[in-house]
Amino acid sequence: MAALPEEPAEVAAVKPDPEAGTPPQPPAAPPAAAAAAPAAPPAAAVEVEAAGNGGEAAAPKQAAPGPAASPAALDRQTLVAVLQFLRRSNLRESEEILRREARLLGDDLGAAALSPAGAGLLGAPGGDADSAGGEALLGRVTAAAAIAIGGSVATVASSSPGVAAVASVPPGKVGGGVVVEDQPDVSAVLSAYNQQGDPTLYEEYYSGLKHFIECSLDCHRAELSQLFYPLFVHMYLELVYNQHESEAKSFFERFHGDQECYYQDDLRVLSSLTKKEHMKGNETMLDFRTSKFVLRISRDSYQLLKRHLQEKQNNQIWNIVQEHLYIDIFDGMPRSKQQIDAMVGSLAGEAKREANKAKVFFGLLKEPEFDVPLDDEDEEGENEEGKPKKKKPKKDSVGSKSKKQDPNAPPQNRIPLPELKDSDKLDKVMNMKEAARRVRLGPECLPSICFYTFLNAYQGLTAVDITDDSSMIVGGFADSTVRVWSVTPKKLRSVKTAADLSLIDKESDDVLERIMDEKTASELKILYGHSGPVYGTSFSPDRNYLLSCSEDGTVRLWSLQTFTCLVGYKGHNYPVWDTQFSPYGYYFVSGGHDRVARLWATDHYQPLRIFAGHLADVTCTRFHPNSNYIATGSADRTIRLWDVLNGNCVRIFTGHKGPIHSLAFSPNGRFLATGATDGRVLLWDIGHGLMVGELKGHTDTIYALRFSRDGEILASGSMDNTVRLWDAVKAFEDLETDDFTTATGHINLPENSQDLLLGTYMTKSTPVVHLHFTRRNLLLAAGAYSSQ
Repeated sequence: MAALPEEPAEVAAVKPDPEAGTPPQPPAAPPAAAAAAPAAPPAAAVEVEAAGNGGEAAAPKQAAPGPAASPAALDRQTLVAVLQFLRRSNLRESEEILRREARLLGDDLGAAALSPAGAGLLGAPGGDADSAGGEALLGRVTAAAAIAIGGSVATVASSSPGVAAVASVPPGKVGGGVVVEDQPDVSAVLSAYNQQGDPTLYEEYYSGLKHFIECSLDCHRAELSQLFYPLFVHMYLELVYNQHESEAKSFFERFHGDQECYYQDDLRVLSSLTKKEHMKGNETMLDFRTSKFVLRISRDSYQLLKRHLQEKQNNQIWNIVQEHLYIDIFDGMPRSKQQIDAMVGSLAGEAKREANKAKVFFGLLKEPEFDVPLDDEDEEGENEEGKPKKKKPKKDSVGSKSKKQDPNAPPQNRIPLPELKDSDKLDKVMNMKEAARRVRLGPECLPSICFYTFLNAYQGLTAVDITDDSSMIVGGFADSTVRVWSVTPKKLRSVKTAADLSLIDKESDDVLERIMDEKTASELKILYGHSGPVYGTSFSPDRNYLLSCSEDGTVRLWSLQTFTCLVGYKGHNYPVWDTQFSPYGYYFVSGGHDRVARLWATDHYQPLRIFAGHLADVTCTRFHPNSNYIATGSADRTIRLWDVLNGNCVRIFTGHKGPIHSLAFSPNGRFLATGATDGRVLLWDIGHGLMVGELKGHTDTIYALRFSRDGEILASGSMDNTVRLWDAVKAFEDLETDDFTTATGHINLPENSQDLLLGTYMTKSTPVVHLHFTRRNLLLAAGAYSSQ
């Protein structure tokens, strides 16, 4: 459960759902703000003040107590009726507490129970109907404000003359607050509840609210319109759950056309749920029912809504607002339709503001210094290039090889990283030399693009990766094979057998060449082992290992020295959609259909961390350049940033209108680009937790995103058979990241996609599934030829 926001935000209180079983106990919370709820009868609203002392609820205050609110006016018979009802429902603890509160002695209650009037309080002796009615009553607190404070629930029931009865229920119990009329008969309470839940009135309630919102001022209309979708879904599910099938069908047909276009896929799923039994098997809808849909609304708009529901006594809608919605209230101007549309669209609404407030160390780690004779090797480069040493500071300016510690960087030892081997140091030297010859990209100097087309793949290509030094390319296929190609003249060779290795002179200078078996040299190696389509592949930074993940629920680690499988990591029980090595090797991440991402280390059979929070499949994963964070994209249309150190979710980004399929961090670690089935690329400022740009142009799912090595150009590849290049420098300059924007989410995205688009490159008929910039900034793209 997320921590409470720093500034006191009003939150519509949540009460447990009886159908969902015993609710989890909320953690002890710090002193919180108050929540207000309208009362169903004409009595004034009841305010509950929560005190944070040891998890107890303070006494309720009557908002505008009338003369009848004195203790003497407490109707003794009403209390007897409620106590009897609690006893028949086996809610002994609640009965005891209420009796203590009302100072009603046990013998009084016993005498009342024996009286003929008491015996008939709950109607006919048919116990089944009574218990079902009681269960229904407990399932819906009409006009009660229930706040969970430190594990106890305070329920306030307000009667029409202004009488307040209080029942405090221990954690783990469902508290029921009852609207009590003047007469002491509980059956009247039950009938009142049944009228409020009348299935034939659902359409009237919804259309009444719709009319109110559509007639409200423009500034409030856009914000309050956010209520339409979650209320529509919950009211429909409530009708289905209570087996009012014809009313549910009528309700759906009348109002589903009013919902925003980006909810169409969800509505298709919803339309297939027509019976209570259907709901049990549908995870997405169960999630919708149990998780809170988050709406961000200004205080003025919220007060307007509350006043309307209070006046209309529209308890059915107010109960849903309390139970299933989290209303994140901010002070200030209401947001415009454009500002809201930019941020909404995910399965659970927007992110709560406090979800994006944690500090994120987005800076880069300081490069380790190692003693390698650079001078001798660079002299040769100096002759060819003419003083490349002066070019090296160019690298420093983009922060990739910064010599001084980045102020936003995490502590160097925040997470344990593998030590550099000699081979790694040599590779870094090669990387620096390549960087010295790198082409400086920009609007006037676009990269050349080399496209690798997989022919005769029969639509079976499901994953691609290219090594950092661009020497090998791997393809994962639907026939469960993993195929590795060399894209340089150097062929792929396996290490010799143990018997042959024993004959080699270990001290010779070319020992690394001698251990390779020339007889095995080939341009292609096929790796067999998976038993289902391979959906993700990733080379290790040192090019010694390869990861692959599959529908079979496993992630496999392959040796590129022997081209054999070393380990099968089993943790996911369902298809694994993506996997990726950390930039420093050793760690890797996987994400799958089970809606969680897992962090692994190559030498551990079990995951080190499990990142749970997404409401649908985790479709793509990506390590931050400093390896301290992992980004995950999901079919719930959100992107989450996770802290590797403690497993916490530190950012939730909403705004995409379809499942996320690609992620890319900028080389300096400050920004994240995301692509989805909605054909949009969204740009995020990680430090402030804000959307800062939107790139429109693609007409189909974006499967590939990659920043150039110096971060000046962003390349995107899509199923629309195009590669597009965008001006990343211009996209990120002059960002509005002031405190007000951060606090309220009043983002103003410039409509400048066409200004930022530097080029569009069509393939003949090949969807783009992978992009990679070489160390010299040549862009490599890959995809399988599609004959359609």
